[in-house]
Amino acid sequence: MAEKEELVRFGVSFPAPLIVQFDRYIDEQGYTNRSEAIRDMARRALLEPSRMSGQEHVAGTIVLVYDHHVSDLPIVLMEVQHRFHHDIISNMHVHLNHDQCLEVIVVRGELMRLRELHQQIQAQKGVIYADLSVTYADKHDVTKEHKHT
Repeated sequence: MAEKEELVRFGVSFPAPLIVQFDRYIDEQGYTNRSEAIRDMARRALLEPSRMSGQEHVAGTIVLVYDHHVSDLPIVLMEVQHRFHHDIISNMHVHLNHDQCLEVIVVRGELMRLRELHQQIQAQKGVIYADLSVTYADKHDVTKEHKHT
């Protein structure tokens, strides 16, 4: 079991209306105190892909919504994904309605390459939404056997 991290206390000042909204938020999210909510918000902010250098090894998702009626878009998206097949672990495709599809692409690799993949997807005509979300990941050698203990 890992040792507990040392906690450092510091003061935070909020305008009264903002603290009312924040307290409502932490109640809705199920936090037991403000500190844990602030810690989660800080962790999330530090993992923004735009804040990280491109060399970090990360894992995450690219979520996209697109109009599958746009000429050749499904084929173009598949070709883009094939060019990045070493960075893609899995994907899920969902039909939202008659016109729109949602895909969740699970990725792992160097952030710079994943940003490039995201940008190539996002730039396609007919892609309505595309978002890259990542977290740090250890480099993983998929050729080695994984043993459970």
